[in-house]
Amino acid sequence: MLLGLRHLHPILLFRNQLRVMAAQPRRSARSRMRQEPPFATEITVSCSIRPAKSLKRKRRSDGEDGVDVLESAGPSTSVVKQAAARNPRREPASEPVYAIPDVVRKETTFRGRLGYACLNTILRNKKPARTAVFCSRTCRLDSIKKNGIDWVKDIGRQNLEDLLTIIQWNDDNNIRFMRMSSDMFPFASHAKHGYSLEYCAPLLASVGELATKLGHRLTTHPGQYTQLGSPKPEVVQASVRELAYHGEMMDRMGLGVDSVMIIHGGGTYGDKSATLARIKKTITEVLPAGVRARLVLENDEMCYSAEDLLPLCEELDVPLVFDYHHDVLHPSSIPRSEIIQRANAIWARRGIRPKQHLSEPRPGAVTLMERRAHADRCESLPSELPDDMDKEQAVLHLYRMYGLQPVKHENLRPPDENQTKETKGRKSNKRRKALEDGDEGESSP
Repeated sequence: MLLGLRHLHPILLFRNQLRVMAAQPRRSARSRMRQEPPFATEITVSCSIRPAKSLKRKRRSDGEDGVDVLESAGPSTSVVKQAAARNPRREPASEPVYAIPDVVRKETTFRGRLGYACLNTILRNKKPARTAVFCSRTCRLDSIKKNGIDWVKDIGRQNLEDLLTIIQWNDDNNIRFMRMSSDMFPFASHAKHGYSLEYCAPLLASVGELATKLGHRLTTHPGQYTQLGSPKPEVVQASVRELAYHGEMMDRMGLGVDSVMIIHGGGTYGDKSATLARIKKTITEVLPAGVRARLVLENDEMCYSAEDLLPLCEELDVPLVFDYHHDVLHPSSIPRSEIIQRANAIWARRGIRPKQHLSEPRPGAVTLMERRAHADRCESLPSELPDDMDKEQAVLHLYRMYGLQPVKHENLRPPDENQTKETKGRKSNKRRKALEDGDEGESSP
């Protein structure tokens, strides 16, 4: 398999949070788990989120346009019926018909899993909006102050309930690898307005039981404000709280060692060596043991290459997620094959399945800022391995292309014909400077 290592098959994760695992045809969860390689690499695929355009749309029924379709029995009832017609309760819309282009079939030796991150576009875009399924509902801090802690806890509960639906959908579509949203419990790690997840313990346990029963791997990726190398103690403290929140969530789910939390190195603060030393100190002296047990570092496209992080990861036995797209934008002088081999050795020592992130730049991208944007879908599995922007569609696309898993045609959506070269929130070089200076870590709650 990958790099010729017999038991180190890569697992691909589609970057915008869809992680798909390519394995054998559907079996019982226990049978699947027995037949997968003991340390098959898993890959997360990233993707952009756009509703696909349908060729046909179902005609709306009469009552949906505010027309009173009930027979009026007289003046006393007509007012009631007209009022009801102004705000009718719509039934879920029928799925439109899509034209799905054929794919060119390709061969691969990859036998790991493919996954995606956080959002399932099919479930998220269900109509009417009240039927949409997603687990990243969030809020503003002012809303918590206004509505109270029980209000935000209800948001977390609803996110968890929808996560159960997403996991089941994934299993029905042969996807058994996913990154959970970090926004499931808004502001849970906040210094003043944070809260324990004890209130949701039974539901968290149900999520873990379902994932374990079906043989799914769930991971997390705390955001860019998690800065373990910040020179400001308050930022480090906020980062530790954020990691502890993710750890509590996965612990209450009863997830095993394969459920890791992945972070970037963060800002360099003008001195990369000194910042790496602070990261080491935070990991070894500050992080709780349970958090450190799940911690994984990842190379990024701006500040820390895989070569920068690998020595620290080897010294501390902290696994390294190798991100292919980031490596293209911020390359190492060490050959990619050597980096992956050394990174896989750490995963093996820790007894955790390897994980990689793979993606491709968008068509026509030239500048660094344009190349940072991920293409909606990968068009090939590299010899090492992908991470796209089209969520579950990126995974299903590769399933079809390489014949990795059966695919339900009704769950396919056509690719976007007009991919831009822009990445949301990255319109100038200001972000790069902020990362290098560490400014993004200073506003962490």
